[in-house]
Amino acid sequence: MKQQHLQETIDFLKSNGITNPEIGIVLGTGLGKLVNEISIEKEIAYSEIPNFPVATVEFHSGKLIYGELSGKKVLVMAGRFHLYEGYNAWEVTYGIRTMHGLGIKNLLISNAAGAINLSYKKGDLMLINDHINLQGSSPLAFNGANKFGNIFADMLAPYSEEINQKIKDIATKNNILLHEGVYTSVLGPQLETRAEYRMLQILETDAVGMSTVPEVIVAKQLNLPCAAISVLTDECDPKNLHPVDIAEIIAIAGTAEPKMITLFKEVITLL
Repeated sequence: MKQQHLQETIDFLKSNGITNPEIGIVLGTGLGKLVNEISIEKEIAYSEIPNFPVATVEFHSGKLIYGELSGKKVLVMAGRFHLYEGYNAWEVTYGIRTMHGLGIKNLLISNAAGAINLSYKKGDLMLINDHINLQGSSPLAFNGANKFGNIFADMLAPYSEEINQKIKDIATKNNILLHEGVYTSVLGPQLETRAEYRMLQILETDAVGMSTVPEVIVAKQLNLPCAAISVLTDECDPKNLHPVDIAEIIAIAGTAEPKMITLFKEVITLL
């Protein structure tokens, strides 16, 4: 049934002119302005796509955008799905499987995250080079998952070292401060306690968020090279913790976003 649903989705999008995208992009919380750089050919709301989940988070617009960016055909998920919205792991990663089925060859992911590494500051960017999955589930743990590829996906290098190196070189060239580190994904939607932040420090986490890891696991099953950048929107110091202001988080994501857009636009020309 899952295969059938996925094929229906892919066939619908192909019939609507979404053909041969080269690069898939997932835009995270407060990071939607990249779409302004795209020469848009097609824009379809998730609610219009058969079998597609619908984004419920207010900071996610919930549409699939197809067009040209940096000379390449791109397919952009403006709005992603989270386990904390009540979706299961299949639904959370449905967009990744859909983009792969349409032909993307590389995947770029963005998210907003909290800085656990206290040398990282609000508004900084972090290139993810490894992750820890604390969401308590796997998008490969369902009956029939082996029909989509090896369920024992090798996570030795979940993030493409080749793409990461290209992004680091671009950051250096453009004088963009780009940290590199470990992203830990938690279930959410509540923020962490001081004790949980201390635990994450012990685990040598550099940034924490509520997304991305399931998407990357699925990309790995599909042998789809991917890279991910976190925009660090708050500093998670358990000894100096303040109430979280979601509006401030969105504002900080917005001010850091131009740097992420530069990195994505330039790396696309090299993929």
